[in-house]
Amino acid sequence: MRQIRTWKTFGLFALLGCVLSWLVSCGTGSAPSGSNQASGQPEVEFWTMQLKPQYTDYFNQLITNFETQNPGVKIRWVDVPWAEMERKILTAVVAKSAPDVVNLNPNFATQLAERNAWLDLDAKIPAEVRQQYLPNIWQSSTLNGKSFGIPWYLTTRVAIYNTDLLKRSGVSKPPATYVELAQAAKQIKDKTGKYAFFATAVPEDSGEILESFVQMGVQLIDGQGKAAFNTPQGKAAFQYWVEMYKNGLMPKEVLTEGHRHAIDLYQQGQTAILASGAEFLKTIEKNAPSIAQVSASAPQITGDTGKKNIAVMDLLIPKDTDQPDAALKFALFVTNNENQLAFAKAANVLPSTIKASQDSYFTTLPANATAVDKARIVSASQLKSAEVLIPAMKNVKELQKVIYQNLQAAMLGQKTIDQAINDAAQGWNGRS
Repeated sequence: MRQIRTWKTFGLFALLGCVLSWLVSCGTGSAPSGSNQASGQPEVEFWTMQLKPQYTDYFNQLITNFETQNPGVKIRWVDVPWAEMERKILTAVVAKSAPDVVNLNPNFATQLAERNAWLDLDAKIPAEVRQQYLPNIWQSSTLNGKSFGIPWYLTTRVAIYNTDLLKRSGVSKPPATYVELAQAAKQIKDKTGKYAFFATAVPEDSGEILESFVQMGVQLIDGQGKAAFNTPQGKAAFQYWVEMYKNGLMPKEVLTEGHRHAIDLYQQGQTAILASGAEFLKTIEKNAPSIAQVSASAPQITGDTGKKNIAVMDLLIPKDTDQPDAALKFALFVTNNENQLAFAKAANVLPSTIKASQDSYFTTLPANATAVDKARIVSASQLKSAEVLIPAMKNVKELQKVIYQNLQAAMLGQKTIDQAINDAAQGWNGRS
């Protein structure tokens, strides 16, 4: 699924003033959630992100099962397109007309958690229930020690690689570290004229390069929220990406194109490695069957720390819901072991509960295993050690922006590496 990705959240809260003014003058077109006017029954409004029509049958059955087990409660499911979710949920939260349960990722949800928008789950969910979820995943949806999201489905990146390109380049195995990636990139370029990979440096797009800093041992900010990356480790990370670009081992479009371009290049056979979720192999099979035939999966590339990324989708309950108990009951139902396992199988993603993640579906290859099956096992094997590399923090997208802008300047030779990292640190610390 392409569901899990980095949100483009720059400037969202600069819109708050406009949103508030508009709400005061015009009101909203959305009726608040609460009771079903026709039946008088309590109604829980549930928003997901772009899961129709592929998973319509799954959710219809899920909702039917819940309503059967909980007579008197109705679920109204609303599926929101990706491009509209940020605006819609922000406007709804400000207007106090938000859905009772909403599907978001922790990065975006954190920005509303800073404004106390979500229900305090620690006060509502017993410890024995919270302990059913993978502890490293539950932790990703906390801010200042408070839990704001219930983990739902996950993906860990894998390295999808073109076996034919590696073979033609004399690369005997897919690179496991960034050091090995640089070595393979030179070999691939020299032998085939193609690139090993594509990692965007566009500030508003993927955080893959920022995550690589953490994997290389860089601390991004300190306990006081000040820049902590102006260190030898931070300089080495800057230097790594600058040299890769200046040595022609990365496409020039890394400065202008987002992660979508990485997918396009891999499907065109122009790059040898794609960092993506295991589920994306199905898309490659559909869009580029000849590339799919020579594609295999390996653990994601990392740095000296060995840290691996995981992407998380949460269910959240707005603090202002008038159906807190029913909303919480439904959110816990959606994310229980049984339903997580069923959805993970349907969507080819990973569950966030301990019991579901231990199912043989994620640990044992079936007979006549496909490339997708093998990728799933590789992905699941990273679950216990994987973490959200950029944890919930205030203004995280602003941090990415200031680092990427200065990294780009160094790539283009407009600044030295020392200047770039100093300017990035000063830019972060001096923001208003």
